[in-house]
Order: sequence, then structure tokens, then C-alpha cells
Amino acid sequence: MFVELHMLQNFAPSNLNRDDTGMPKDCEFGGYRRARISSQCLKRAVRNEFQTGGLLEPQFLAARTARVVDEVARQLEGQGRDLEEARAVARSAVAAIGVNVGDDYKTSVLLFLGGQEIRRLTELCTEYWERLAPAGGDSAAAEGRTRRDSRRASRDAVPRDIQNAVKAALDGGKAADLALFGRMVAELPEKNINAASQVAHAFSANRMSMELDYYTAMDDFTPEDTTGAGMIGTVGFNSGCFYRYSNVDMGQLSCNLQDDVDLAHKTLEAFIRSSVKAVPTGKQNSMAAHNPPSCVFVVVRQSSLWNLANAFLNPVAPSRGEDLAFRSIKALDSYWGKLAKMYGNDAIVGKWALSSEEEGMDNLKSSLVSSIDDLVREVLATVRN
Repeated sequence: MFVELHMLQNFAPSNLNRDDTGMPKDCEFGGYRRARISSQCLKRAVRNEFQTGGLLEPQFLAARTARVVDEVARQLEGQGRDLEEARAVARSAVAAIGVNVGDDYKTSVLLFLGGQEIRRLTELCTEYWERLAPAGGDSAAAEGRTRRDSRRASRDAVPRDIQNAVKAALDGGKAADLALFGRMVAELPEKNINAASQVAHAFSANRMSMELDYYTAMDDFTPEDTTGAGMIGTVGFNSGCFYRYSNVDMGQLSCNLQDDVDLAHKTLEAFIRSSVKAVPTGKQNSMAAHNPPSCVFVVVRQSSLWNLANAFLNPVAPSRGEDLAFRSIKALDSYWGKLAKMYGNDAIVGKWALSSEEEGMDNLKSSLVSSIDDLVREVLATVRN
């Protein structure tokens, strides 16, 4: 069973997701330039909302970090261990999975680990302290070694039974965000986790117009007889009504969470609520584009996923008496009706819509609910059945 989430969200002038030049990201769609927010940016915002919104307990969350050695060492120090010895032991434990650890104790790649996995690593360090400590002192790469040789030497310095124990500890740890977004560890492919969700890049339904803000900053201590700004510069921004699409494979989600069905349902609720609330943080202190979605449309289906992006092949534009958000809702509703007529609704188990504008919804009017709580309640009831 799959749960699809479609949203229309009109952001005020902003620079929510920057490219390498500092300008808002964009793309071409339907032959026109559109504003864009990357899927990575949106997933990060959703993960942050899991924490700040208190939607999931800390033990069901993961961390993406190159500093797992320091985190394990910190937990060991809290148990009364010497910090430097703890770092050496933690370094050996992490090296056991074949990941390079530098002289600064950072791993060569970011590791996405559940909180329970990190705690299990700490427990293994305590359990095998004496056997890991000597290996920890030898784990630094010798001069002249390639990275691969260094990785193998560090791993092989750890006894095989401890290697197996460390690998066994990396089972996902029932971390909801790890289960949703998956992980890839090139050095240990058997511990890769297939993502239960897919998140598309958001793009503007309207044609993009990039703008530049020329700004000045004044020096508060400038002498009275001195004129001019202390600093000048420019920053790019745009505004658009973004179409956002994502989905969750409930079978894969349950599998990733070690068949904990109740946790899978709780994770789905957190994902829907976080997706609705999540707003990227780029340049928010100077632009404050905190705009909730104008339309949230959720579909539960057995198969045949539908991304509704083609509703906006022709850019939406406001007209007299109809603003951009309203026209975007109408376009989404109309395109849904066309697809339903062409392919039928046999795979659809249920659908619900929450909209600031009801007049523009002819095909989805019967699916309207009055609040986000009602929408979530209906979705969960359907998934549970």
C-alpha cells in the first residue's frame, strides 16, 4: 500500500534553497524556467520538524554525521571512561565496518545511523574494551598507504567476532527517518537500507522571475562626518506557488522498522504532519517566508503512483479575481480529473483534500475535509484497515 502526498505552497519572496552561487535554485519544466527546492532540502526540513515538533521520540530518530567516534566517546566518557581512551576504542569499533577514520576522528563519509545503533556501538565498546583498545592505537593510516589499504588494515586489526558484532548492531535501530529516507554505505553494502519514501524536487507552478535585492549595511560606529555604507551587496530571491510531491511505501516502511506496524503508522503520521509544517530555512532571517500550504491532497492506493506535476506543464498565472494559489488548485484538480477518467480509480483506496479554496475543486470537492487532524485520522484509519 502506498500513501501519496500532494501539496501546493505559495512562498513569499525568498531564497529558501541556494545553489553554489548563492542564487535560488531553479529548473526548466514544460519549456519554462521555474523556481525549485531540492528534495534533499525538503527532506532535511522534514527531519528537523520530527525533532522540533516532538512528533517522534528521540530513540526513533537517526543522525547523519562524520563525528560518530566523538559521539560514542562522549557516551563512554559519561560512563566514567577516559575521553582519549574512549576515542581510541570508538575509533576501532567504527573502523570494524571498513570506514576510514581520520586523525581528527571524523569518518571519511557521512554515516546515517539510528540513535539505537549508536547506543549499541557504545555498549559494544564497553563489552570489548580491552580487545578494542590496542587496535585503536594502530588504526591511523600509515604513511604511504592508500585510503583503501588503510581502511582494510584498520578493519583487519579488529578481531573478526567483534567485526561481526558491530555489523550486526547496524540494523536500522528502528529509526523512523532512516526507514523513510534510507541509507547507502559503499563500504558495507549489506547494511544499505532502501528508502520507504520518495520525495520529488518541488517546483513553481508559475513561471519564475529571478530578482536581485541590492542591500547596504551601516557601520554603527561610523564618524558623523563620514558618509557611505559599511558594506554593500546583492542577494537573489524569487516567489512561487510550489507543487510538492512525495509518497510512502507502507510495506517497505514496516520492513525497515523491523515489522513494527504500530511504529510504521506513527511514522506515517509524523511524515504527513512534518511535510505540511516543514519549511526550508534558507535566508529566513532576512525574508521570513513562513507560508503554510494552500492545498494538501493525500491519496492511499494499492499501486500505480501518480505524480501530478504535469498539471503545470503550462505555467499558471493569476487572472482578474483569481490569485496564483487559487489557479494552481484549479489546475491540480482538473488534471486529477483527467487522469481518473483515463485510467480509472481501481487502485485507489481513499483520498482526502484540505484546501483554502473550495470553489476551484470540482473533481475533489467530495474529498474535502475540514482540518489537518481530520485528514490524518482518515488516512491512518484507511491504512490500518
